[in-house]
Amino acid sequence: MVTPLVLSLKVAFWATLVSGVLGTALGLYLAKSRCWLRNVLDTVCTLPMVLPPTVLGYYLLVLFGSQSSLGRWLKDSLGVSLIFSLGGAIVAATVVSFPLVFKPARAAFESIEPQLEQAGRVLGVSEWGILLRVSLPLAWRGIMAGIMLGFVRALGEFGATLMIAGSIPGKTQTLSIAIYEAVQAGRDGQAHVLALVISAVCVALLLLATWLTPGRQEIRGS
Repeated sequence: MVTPLVLSLKVAFWATLVSGVLGTALGLYLAKSRCWLRNVLDTVCTLPMVLPPTVLGYYLLVLFGSQSSLGRWLKDSLGVSLIFSLGGAIVAATVVSFPLVFKPARAAFESIEPQLEQAGRVLGVSEWGILLRVSLPLAWRGIMAGIMLGFVRALGEFGATLMIAGSIPGKTQTLSIAIYEAVQAGRDGQAHVLALVISAVCVALLLLATWLTPGRQEIRGS
């Protein structure tokens, strides 16, 4: 029981770290950009939120499988194989959690009054200074709410992970997959305990995300 929980936390941590950095950066870019492609990028980045997890897993298999150019390059050049590995589980969790980080981050940056950032430019503050001293402090609650939601989603990821990483005890068998395996094997007691553990963690993180989200709305209304 401990091993699937540790694996799930490890996968969720790395997936949230990657999606947090990339989602915040892309959210900032699309919030400030006037590029005609931004709606297309927004749609593509939101797709993992609505596509079935098994479809996402299939796409990941096609993209990183041994028959693909990218999969062969990773194997031959870097010695990395994502299929049936912890790395594959992290990639799957990153993909499914990304929209939950990206969308709140973009909304948080778009809620910032342009006059506040313009005032910094008038005072001679560099663009990096405005980002660090104005934009991020005003948007951090929305960003953190998205990161919490992304972590919860990564923690409970099942379909895409099972497709690309499989269910290898001690290696890729995360908590969600362990619950599925326990039910299939008739180990109802183990399934109950595992379900309670992941439910408790998810409820705690969702409460934290809910606490952060009203703060963002208060900033928007101020």
